[in-house]
Amino acid sequence: MFRRLKYSLGGMRSNYKSTWNRLAWTEAKAKDAVSGFQSEDLYREAAQATLGMLQTCVGIHSDDVVLEIGAGVGRVGAMLAPLCKEWIGSDVSENMVRHMRRRLAAHSNVRAVTTNGYDLSPIASQSVDLVYCTVVFMHLEEFERYGYVAEGFRVLKPGGRMLVDNVNLMSDEGWEFFQNQRKLPVHRRPPHISHTSTPQELETYFRRAGFVDIGQIQPGLWIVTYGRKPAG
Repeated sequence: MFRRLKYSLGGMRSNYKSTWNRLAWTEAKAKDAVSGFQSEDLYREAAQATLGMLQTCVGIHSDDVVLEIGAGVGRVGAMLAPLCKEWIGSDVSENMVRHMRRRLAAHSNVRAVTTNGYDLSPIASQSVDLVYCTVVFMHLEEFERYGYVAEGFRVLKPGGRMLVDNVNLMSDEGWEFFQNQRKLPVHRRPPHISHTSTPQELETYFRRAGFVDIGQIQPGLWIVTYGRKPAG
């Protein structure tokens, strides 16, 4: 019985498309599932913090083609689109993409694409200057975490940059987060329950994928990892 339950729960977790389509049936539900709140003021404040992190760690240039993995309803895209050549928001959920397109319709340089949950097949190789993925890795199995880092390397132009983040298991705040998640009874854990990472895990993904100039910052709850695709 335990073995059947374990595999059943694992299968549910990796069924990203059905999970997130269900969670994003309405825009209000989508915002709740991603952030836990619906306030537009809080959304703008969180997006501004993410923008600041991107500007500090990898830079945003006016001629950049920028890709976000797991863009949700376009929280960060609304801030980033005016600062770059093109912003591409990708998400596994058709419902998320629908909300994103409506919310960002005023931006002529925005493209929203639906993915299969396991790769970036709609995005051409060496076509993007910057790839980032924020507040998403916590919902993914480690196989998909590395898969997206490797796919990010594929779609980046030579010299392009990538940044990802996750809750940092090694920090005190991250350990408290982990313990709170662990307290949920196994039969009540949703398939999108948040899982943590270590700095070593994320650094390994970047190094194995081929990135250079890998850096990390650890602001409290989070571990942020970034790197560059070799120019040659």
